[in-house]
Amino acid sequence: MSEQFVVPEELGGTRADAGLAKLMDISRSAAALLIAEGNVTVSAGTVGKSAKLVAGSVLEVTVPERRDPLEVVEEVVEGLNILLDDDDFVVIDKPVGVAAHPSPGWVGPTVVGGLAGAGYRISTSGAPERAGIVHRLDVGTSGVMIVAKSEHAYTVLKRAFKERTVDKVYHAVVQGLPDPLEGTIDAPIGRHPGHDWRFAVIEDGRPSVTHYEVLEAYGKATLVEIHLETGRTHQIRVHFSALRHPCAGDLTYGADPRLAANLGLTRQWLHARRLGFNHPRTGEWVEVTSQYPADLQYALELLESGNA
Repeated sequence: MSEQFVVPEELGGTRADAGLAKLMDISRSAAALLIAEGNVTVSAGTVGKSAKLVAGSVLEVTVPERRDPLEVVEEVVEGLNILLDDDDFVVIDKPVGVAAHPSPGWVGPTVVGGLAGAGYRISTSGAPERAGIVHRLDVGTSGVMIVAKSEHAYTVLKRAFKERTVDKVYHAVVQGLPDPLEGTIDAPIGRHPGHDWRFAVIEDGRPSVTHYEVLEAYGKATLVEIHLETGRTHQIRVHFSALRHPCAGDLTYGADPRLAANLGLTRQWLHARRLGFNHPRTGEWVEVTSQYPADLQYALELLESGNA
């Protein structure tokens, strides 16, 4: 199967593997594999993974036949660490580049496969490829995530996320300084009218509410804490882009590529920092925190030192 992708202006000058990953919404490693196998061409010539994309050019991508896209592959997923293991659920530290569950178009590692590979037996509720998944994090977002192990926990936790009783706290580094320093972004989100792989604030979108407060300002960028009231796809990225304060490194939503390069970022600076919820069996409040991964910590240290 072959697909064509026109390189948008915002991805001009981006490394081919990073740009293709964003265009196809796959992991960078999966994009690099397609390129290494000679499946990506432009103007009849093959593309190298470190080549720079040219805005307006057309990428021809041949997607080889692979395994069933919904098959759960049991594997050891590097960086997928256990933060809390309970009889009813397991809380993990999801690394970047890992999807919550298998889906069409995704060929990289998954949380479901990683837990299976680590010997965990999770809830069988829901579709087989999504067993135990009660909420998701984007492939390009790292941090704390909960997966149900028992059927009871699956039902209770799914309801808790739907009824918004779960405290979802993210940290993000956004460009510039938001004004006011603490506030609420209440703007509907839907698919971008011109780009199927992006989302945007649009009039007839789904209600979306993001609360934020500034933790530290560094001049070029600011560390903010975010509490999500709703959980739309790319919600934080879209809302802060709409405010003209995109997440640092988020080239898809308008981030400055020079600042991203200076910070060593190959993805958006966005991390699921903390998750608070009522234990599905006892009702006691449980709170789990995830530390920043190495790439985000490195970028933050550069900002703190003034060397960005």
